[in-house]
Amino acid sequence: MVEKVIWPAYIDATLTRSQGRRVPEASAVEEPTVDEIARAVQQVGYDTVIERDKAYSREGWEERGRVLVKNADDSSKNDLIQAVAAYVTAMRN
Repeated sequence: MVEKVIWPAYIDATLTRSQGRRVPEASAVEEPTVDEIARAVQQVGYDTVIERDKAYSREGWEERGRVLVKNADDSSKNDLIQAVAAYVTAMRN
């Protein structure tokens, strides 16, 4: 079983690409939480595990956590991140 990791920085509109954002700024949201990301991943159809005591290396020591996506072998990580960003945006609107 392969797990894919999604960090909040991947879809954070306040960050630049070099700081870790992986989606276009128009698709990103400000300060996403691991809870929002986990709900979005579940909407896409995968199981999740939230790890709150983790820090993304490009963000320094701030522990925003991360989301582990279970059984996501059939999709690319980029496609998954794009879908999650779209769902988080939809949930906020």
